[in-house]
Amino acid sequence: MDNAVKIGLLGAGTIGGSVIEVLQNNRDIISQRAHTDIQIKNILVLPRELDGLHKRGLPATSNYDEILNDPEIKIVVELMGGVKPAKDFILQAMAHGKHVVTANKDVVAQFGHDLFDAAAVHKIDFLFEAAVGGAIPIIMPLKRSLTANRITEILGIVNGTTNYMLTKMSDSGADYDTVLKEAQAHGYAEANPAADVEGKDAARKIAILASIAFNSRVKFEDVSVEGITNLTPEDIAYAAELGYVVKLLAVGRDTAQGVDVRVNPVLLPKTHPLAAVSGVMNAVFVRGYPIEEAMFFGPGAGKPTASAVVSDIIEIARGLSRSAEGRFGCTCYHHREICPLAESVSSYYLRLLVDDKPGVLGKIATAFGQVNVSLKSVVQTKAELQDHVELVVITHAVKHKNILAAQSAVNALEVVDKIINVLRVE
Repeated sequence: MDNAVKIGLLGAGTIGGSVIEVLQNNRDIISQRAHTDIQIKNILVLPRELDGLHKRGLPATSNYDEILNDPEIKIVVELMGGVKPAKDFILQAMAHGKHVVTANKDVVAQFGHDLFDAAAVHKIDFLFEAAVGGAIPIIMPLKRSLTANRITEILGIVNGTTNYMLTKMSDSGADYDTVLKEAQAHGYAEANPAADVEGKDAARKIAILASIAFNSRVKFEDVSVEGITNLTPEDIAYAAELGYVVKLLAVGRDTAQGVDVRVNPVLLPKTHPLAAVSGVMNAVFVRGYPIEEAMFFGPGAGKPTASAVVSDIIEIARGLSRSAEGRFGCTCYHHREICPLAESVSSYYLRLLVDDKPGVLGKIATAFGQVNVSLKSVVQTKAELQDHVELVVITHAVKHKNILAAQSAVNALEVVDKIINVLRVE
């Protein structure tokens, strides 16, 4: 079509390559739905990748200026990943009046303020559906479909690597190191898995989701983060006996103390919709008024992510065909305080190693009570330990500062050998 919308693609890796395939294989239906043809005008890749793309008949360059200074290119699609040079390339594209689509959670979570401000100044669209949840549609539903709602809670299983690992630990009883090696062998985990297993990847995603859900900028640095490295098969088995599964959960809540935003492993009731999300799948659960509850579920990474990227391209192309650009601006119009971690509220699971003799339980219950922590249940496990037993304690909902005080009080007891693990209970 003579009025085709032409795009510049930055990166042709797993996601970029899939975007190329989708645009080629679904060209007819995309053109019909976008009300215009969408064509790849140029692709930015490393010099060593040029020949491969040229042999496939695809336009490619290793010089970003060729895309930046091309007046025919209306949309820049950034799929490079990382912060440098992606952030600079995005800002330069905006300054040249080009709309931007990205799947880059790092840039959006850390520099969303700069990017949204630049998009507003240059009156262009900046879309990033693929930055959270891969192929799952959640950004646009929050910005458009759910705008009549007051969102009070958003919970997410948003890291496929850790969800795969926890699923394997639950199904097979294997330990952390074993399932990590298996995840790496399958390509689900990187050689350096820190961003996933320490919860940083999920923290970037919940920062983005919370910013949109609560209309207030939440930065990556605002998120309290705890990973899965301290989880054991025993904790997962005890959780199952008590009616829970263990998930790495990204949490955003609207509370009287501010936005409670964190990532941590939790005991999640088996009856919760998120409990059934297994393997590398992702899901986001939203609670609000009047919607009450809704869940978005699907593949969270890899090739299916191209679905979200191309959908964003189509959305901008529709606007261009109707001269209706700049429709999806920043929705962070409030300034909300971040709830201090000490003030966040949850129930807790504690696993203790204690002396096997009369009166121990009473002393432990008294220590909890002295710092205003009420016990919901106490279970003696079946572990066979000489002169010691393991106790699993579930508390009622308390502030985090109270559970820290309880740990100190319990650790000070002579009958307590150690606190083995502490986990939140949703």
